Amino acid sequence: MPKGVYQIPFPENEPVFDYGPDSAERAKLQETLKRLLSQEAVDVPMYIGDEEVRTENKKPLSPPFNHKKVVGHANFGTKEHVKSAIDAALGARSEWAALSWEQRSAVFLKAADLIAGPYRYEMNAATMVAQSKNAYQSEIDAVCELIDFLRFNAYYMEEIYANQPNSSPGVWNRLEYRPLEGFVFCITPFNFTAIAGNLPASAALMGNVCVWKPADSQIYSANLVMKIFKEAGLPDGVINMITVDGPDAGEVVFNHRDFAGLHFTGSTGVFKHLWKTIGNNIDKYRAYPRIVGETGGKDFIMVHPSSNPTEVATAIARGAFEFQGQKCSAASRAYIPSNLWDDVKAEVLKQVGSFKMGSPEDFGNFINAVIDKNAFEKISGYIDYIKDADDAEIVIGGNYNGEDGYFVEPTVVVTTNPKFKTMVEEIFGPVITIYVYPENEFEKTLSILDETSEYALTGAIFSNDRYAIDLATKKLVNAAGNFYINDKPTGAVVGQQPFGGARGSGTNDKAGSYLNLLRWVSPRTIKETFVPARDYRYPFLG
Repeated sequence: MPKGVYQIPFPENEPVFDYGPDSAERAKLQETLKRLLSQEAVDVPMYIGDEEVRTENKKPLSPPFNHKKVVGHANFGTKEHVKSAIDAALGARSEWAALSWEQRSAVFLKAADLIAGPYRYEMNAATMVAQSKNAYQSEIDAVCELIDFLRFNAYYMEEIYANQPNSSPGVWNRLEYRPLEGFVFCITPFNFTAIAGNLPASAALMGNVCVWKPADSQIYSANLVMKIFKEAGLPDGVINMITVDGPDAGEVVFNHRDFAGLHFTGSTGVFKHLWKTIGNNIDKYRAYPRIVGETGGKDFIMVHPSSNPTEVATAIARGAFEFQGQKCSAASRAYIPSNLWDDVKAEVLKQVGSFKMGSPEDFGNFINAVIDKNAFEKISGYIDYIKDADDAEIVIGGNYNGEDGYFVEPTVVVTTNPKFKTMVEEIFGPVITIYVYPENEFEKTLSILDETSEYALTGAIFSNDRYAIDLATKKLVNAAGNFYINDKPTGAVVGQQPFGGARGSGTNDKAGSYLNLLRWVSPRTIKETFVPARDYRYPFLG
């Protein structure tokens, strides 16, 4: 047990390298990227207990920007491997849960320093290879945000543990923040290496043990995350990384008596299916499982007639098209007043028309490939639908080519129908749809915006009129869990803008804050009376 009252070093957000021309960090990253793309293909195992498990079922890993090149293979397992991972987690649970909190913190604080130091360029380059991110997008994700998650979470854990109840004379009241009774199943997405690392790490930090299933298209960089956790001293079995088909994993996990929680980031449809499955199996579990999910978005930019057209256009260019629109927070619909539309359109065409698209190996490319064939076909299908529509037109972009890499041009659509298909449905690609509304119908358009989508993740209001900002903030109170005033609706920073939304966008448990960590503990109240009563009679009986 601790022999002192320890304090986590106060966390500060990791500085972001900009990789400008002639900088030392640019040269180091380019060198590392070249090495990863030229080295012999890696063989990514499953990490189960103290074993690196390899199988005969090896699936190739290829960069989205060059899908004919193989950079590695993933070893895919079966239901038996899922069972083994659960057994390994449960076998590690007792010792890990009993480990004092500062020792658990030290593991993840060391992992943060490893990423910031010796693994910075490899972590960045691995994400560029696996997920086709440009240098800056990878830096803010795989390096800085993951570091921030690890450091801030440790600090938040200390704050949670320090939150203790009052005590009356002769009594000492205490709160113990126990880990959940069982294992946590973590399902992570392709688009953010930081999310992939944080979901199992945040649950494990609080004393839980995890089975982690990364997205198939993120396995290459997930492998490095797991290696870093191991080097940081994470004990065997605390986090077990499996590469198994989703239905096989789900059949084992959601029928297991010791399933204690789901930490999920992915599609709304999958999350709803998993929730129903858990509900149907509720009688099988030792305790009610915790269900935490961050899912889809149909994120908006709402523009007031008083706004600056160039600022609006820049928010569209960055908010909709950074990382090819493959952020759950990416702007995918915008509402522009008629008095500004001509100026906004001209600036959007100028900015988007200047984008270069290609491999992240060329640091001049702002746009890279979308993640895989399925995404490419889905996005191109939406673009084809738009081309055939009578109430929408493409003003720039609209082309795509999947011959060597999965490239889709940034596409700006204008519609006369505020309920047009691409104003409502999540595309998860570089497509934004704009509805031009009559400039005197700002408040009416706020209502249309609020009623259009099932999602409520992020959104932005642009205005130089403080009354309009106040009105939008109030009318859109439930339309976004992260609401931005005069800024694009992307780029939440750990410790500054806790992230998450409600409605069809998830449980809003706010990754990057103490709120998420509270979901992974089961508090126990302890009351100690120093001198117990020796007579049942109260004074009123006299």
